[in-house]
This record gives sequence, C-alpha cells and structure tokens, in this order.
Amino acid sequence: MRYSKLFGKTNKNAPHEADSTNARFLIQGGFINQLAAGIFTYLPLGLRVLRKVQKIVRDEMDAVGGQEILMPALIPKQLFETTQRWDSIDVLFKLEGAGGKEFALGATHEEVVTPLAQACVKSYKDLPVMVYQIQDKFRNEARAKSGLLRGREFSMKDLYSFHTSQEDLEAYYDKVLEAYLKIFQRCGLDAIVAEASGGVFSKYSHEFQVATPNGEDIIYLCEDCRYAQNREIAIMKEGDVCPKCQKGSIKEVKAIEVGNIFKLSTRFSDPFDFTVTGEDGLQKPVIMGCYGIGPSRVAGSIVEVHHDERGIIWPKSVAPFDVHLVSLGARDEHVAARILDATQSLYEDFERSGIEVLWDDRDASPGEKFADADLIGIPLRLVISEKTLSADSVEWKERNRPDAHLVPLVDVKKEAKLF
Repeated sequence: MRYSKLFGKTNKNAPHEADSTNARFLIQGGFINQLAAGIFTYLPLGLRVLRKVQKIVRDEMDAVGGQEILMPALIPKQLFETTQRWDSIDVLFKLEGAGGKEFALGATHEEVVTPLAQACVKSYKDLPVMVYQIQDKFRNEARAKSGLLRGREFSMKDLYSFHTSQEDLEAYYDKVLEAYLKIFQRCGLDAIVAEASGGVFSKYSHEFQVATPNGEDIIYLCEDCRYAQNREIAIMKEGDVCPKCQKGSIKEVKAIEVGNIFKLSTRFSDPFDFTVTGEDGLQKPVIMGCYGIGPSRVAGSIVEVHHDERGIIWPKSVAPFDVHLVSLGARDEHVAARILDATQSLYEDFERSGIEVLWDDRDASPGEKFADADLIGIPLRLVISEKTLSADSVEWKERNRPDAHLVPLVDVKKEAKLF
C-alpha cells in the first residue's frame, strides 16, 4: 500500500475528544474515526489490526472445537421475555418494527443461541457442542469512553458450549481458559486470570485482566503466584499474604478486562425447556458455558500497553503492516530518480514475497515521515535515502528500539522475512 493513496491519514494534533491513550493514538494515527461517543468507523489501518486480532481468536476457538456461526443482531422481544431479561438488561437498545413488534439490538446472545442449539441437538450423542460468532454488539452505555475500551458498538467474540454434565463443562471451561491465555499472548498481552463473581450461575467466573496505569478495573494480585481477584468480590487487600500460595504479597493493580468466561449451568436452558434424552432414556437438562472476548477492546488494550510518547508500538502479530518503507527525496534529480527506482523495486519485491508493506511515497520532509512512522507504530521501518543508497544499503530501524543500522539492499528482503 502506498501511503499517498491510503484512505485516512495521520493528524499532527491530538484529538480534543480523546480521553485515553488508545483513543488519542488510534484517531490521530488514522486507524479509526469517531462518529459519536462510543461509535467508531474503522479506517483501513484500524480494520487491518482488528481483522488480525479476530483471526488469532478464530484460530484458538477452532483449536478447542468451536464452530463459527453468525447470529442475527436484531433479536425479538419475546426471547428476552422467556428468560425474564427484557427489563433487567439496562443497556439494551430497544426499537419497534413494522406491526408494532419490538426488538433489541444484540448486546448478548444467550437468548438466540439456546433455542438454536435446542433445534439442532436431540440426544446426548450430539453433545458436547460448541459454537461461536464474531459480531458487532450494541450496548447503550451511559458513559461510553476510553476509545475502544467502552463503546456502544463494538466487536465481540462469544462462544457458547453445551454439555450433558457438570464434569464435562468443567473440563471444557479449563480448556477455554488456556486457549484465552494463548490468544492474549499472541496479541502481545500478559493477561492475568482473576476470579470474579459468578452471579446466579456459579461461585466464581473468571476475567482476563491486563495491568495498565490507565485501567478502569481494580484487581488484587499476588506478586508471587499471580493469584488474583476482582475488587468486587475480593477477600484480600493490598499488603496481605496471598491466601493461595501463603507466601506472596498482595498488590492492588489497575487493569483492563479483555475477556471473561462463565459457567452458566442451566440458567438459559431451563427457560427454554432445553433437555436431551440421555443414554438411560431419561431427559436431562443441558448445561451451558459462555466465553467472551472483545477483539476491538483487545486492540485498544494493546495500544494502552504498547506505546511511548511518540505513538503506538504494535506487536508483530497484529500490526497493520510488517514493514513501513520510507523513501526520502534528494536535491539532485538523478539521485532522486535512483532512490525512487530502488524503493519501487524493493516495494514490489516485498509484495511478491508476501511481506505486507506500507510505502510512504509522499513528497514530505524526513521529519514528517519519521514522526508519522512512529505514530503509526509498524514494527520495522526501512529508509532509502541518498545516504543509504551510496552504501547500497537500507536504514533498518525497529520501532521498539532506539538505534538504527544499515543493511545491504541485497540482504534486506531476507532479513525482513526473518524479522
């Protein structure tokens, strides 16, 4: 992609409405555009990041037996009435359709997936079954804020599992917990598993929290064994000895919740009278689990964790491009033409090799190009200039390192593929 043709450009000034690091850098860097509070358009750079996060999520959900589906975002009122949640979910966007029929925009999908599974599952032989979707969700947040961290419309992956026994649910729950840790690790996040209230479903659910000074949540964390609890159910306080390992000290930590998992038991299967015929011929209630990750929230959290004063520092796995290629001008027309030819050749070579490259081909100053490269945060910046060309080299600069060095032009493609 040539930067001169990219839809959405950087802005020299930080947006006035930005109330968080991710909002500031993602808007200023040309990744997203704010339409209203908590509502964003993903520009090409931002959409590339979001899709890479979603792909990582898909990989790991498929690996634990999840099958992807796509459910409607428009949900009839009667389904929420069946579970007695039409009036209890205070963030539902409610609307009236033709004929006076009432609907809600999907904030969560237990009311849709449960009767769906009921229609497809007839016997214990059909279970367990696990289905997931990646879909935009809608929540009428009273205080939409913090960029992608608390939106009114946002990307969500929700996985639902259906089992014949509590033991089977427990085993799968643990498997998903490990899969979630892999997802966050692949996204460059060190997620902490924190116990949270299980509500009416179970004693505990589990949240996945990423420590950051700008986090909205408070967790209590053992500095030794990493046992953690959300503040709302915590039996610990800062300075206590860890009740689990009996030696570590408990620390109060600000964090961002990036995922959660619940054992739903029969909370949703009971209202729909969802049972299956067991091996003994008797009807048994179906036991459910629910597992959520917000890819858009993950993207925002990555920025909150991986940045400096100049901009974003994307982990390689989710960066919008692999390489930020920068060509600098020259006063001498012949030299300028040689720089352009060398950059064009390298750009095309990268593309043929499957290396994703953003080429800053603008007629702009070196300072402007370097500042934009730092703001956008692609892991590797390669510069071709009169100075580097005289040495038949390219300047190699990694976004997370202060130093730069020259790499011979003949070797740069190989080095970039290994990077």
